[in-house]
Amino acid sequence: MKKILIFSDIHNDARALEKLLATEADAYFCAGDLVNWGRGLEKLAPLLAPKADRLYLLPGNHESERDIADFCARHGFRNFHGATAELGGLRFAGLGYSTPTPFDTPGEYSELEMAKRLDAFADYKPQVLICHAPPLNTALDRIKDGLHAGSSAVRDFIEKHQPAHFFCGHIHEAEGAVVQMGTTRAMNVGKKGFLLEL
Repeated sequence: MKKILIFSDIHNDARALEKLLATEADAYFCAGDLVNWGRGLEKLAPLLAPKADRLYLLPGNHESERDIADFCARHGFRNFHGATAELGGLRFAGLGYSTPTPFDTPGEYSELEMAKRLDAFADYKPQVLICHAPPLNTALDRIKDGLHAGSSAVRDFIEKHQPAHFFCGHIHEAEGAVVQMGTTRAMNVGKKGFLLEL
């Protein structure tokens, strides 16, 4: 049995990261926002180093594509932004960034760009999709009643392609929320994370 730990939105919380990495798993996926505004990545590197060969990183909206690519290159982590991998007989795909926020953070795509980049996974038919951004108008992107901040492109991709599992972060208020979207089990993992057993 393969164990895959997926987490998100650490935002420089070294203690939370330590706790997650103490969980034994075959692979670790960070769905973005390890830090705030791209600052402090190097401070977290020593915590991540022991899992380097099994660690897959996505940029959230707080990191740029370049921040994560350079960080992974320096430390031997796997840059999973726009990438795919096969683990435990399942196809994984990952896309970082969020759609535009009011804060003008470094990792934001328009819905059009998000859709284009997700579309690159269509022929690969991922069974596990990991994004920073949650699907729009679901429990996973709910900030409060009547206020949602997810991506319509992410939602469209899930509804059309139905991966078995979808994981995201970004909206802290929705941490731990799980919804069924057709045949897709979708979850906002947040900083508590989720251990997927295959």
